[in-house]
Amino acid sequence: MELWYTEQQTPNLGLSCKINRTLHVEKTEYQDLAVIDTIQYGRMLVLDGMVMTTEVDEFVYHEMITHVALNTHPRPERVLVVGGGDGGAIREIIKHTSVKEAVLGEIDRRVVEVSQEYLPSIAGALTDARVTLAIGDGVEHVRQSKGKYDVILVDSTEPIGPAVGLFSREFYQDVYEALTPDGIMVAQSESPFVNQDVIRMIHTNLQGVFPIKHLYLASIPTYPSGLWSFTLASKKWDPLQADPATFQAMETKYYTPDVHFGAFKLPKFAADLVK
Repeated sequence: MELWYTEQQTPNLGLSCKINRTLHVEKTEYQDLAVIDTIQYGRMLVLDGMVMTTEVDEFVYHEMITHVALNTHPRPERVLVVGGGDGGAIREIIKHTSVKEAVLGEIDRRVVEVSQEYLPSIAGALTDARVTLAIGDGVEHVRQSKGKYDVILVDSTEPIGPAVGLFSREFYQDVYEALTPDGIMVAQSESPFVNQDVIRMIHTNLQGVFPIKHLYLASIPTYPSGLWSFTLASKKWDPLQADPATFQAMETKYYTPDVHFGAFKLPKFAADLVK
């Protein structure tokens, strides 16, 4: 008998994967959590029925949410990830030799623990000496961190449940204040095909908070539509003016200096969302 898992990505769209078996299922304090072993994408982390990451394509998301900002900033030393309990963003952050501290602000401890158990290739860097786990409300952590971080990455689920506050204007103002005077924020901002309202909301809420704002794209097969967006907001440094000669030398699978700049070359329909 064949076993399949289907994520209902919209009322009219789904992603179906043939699976070997379900490795883990539980209801945490905050959400439903599962790890599924799929044939096409390897192990898959699922929260509240939504695919968060898979072993096969996770590198795209985690490289693109981190390296664009960290190579734009001339010397990032302290970096905060809000959400991102799977640890993939942390793995990429500590590839940068300038980083002295990488803080993971995850509300659900079980996401971290289950990822460490079942997704070691993604979560393995969480034991690095430069990494600090801050289990608790990411919104409150940001609010209490004034002028502390060079880069803040908002690695959240879509704006439902515990992640709703991570998309508000008040949160972006708190992020601004938590950053150093030349700090940078990057937030995942959903699909320009099926989440246009979210992209518009993010850019509207950033108006008047950060002087520099850019939308950029990456191709992530297991996310709705396969085309995903990120929003970079900066106090001083513009990613389009970054010097490739200063970029961190490191091993990547998706991100390159050419991809860094090319990701900001938006198709017209996506550019129109942030006009």
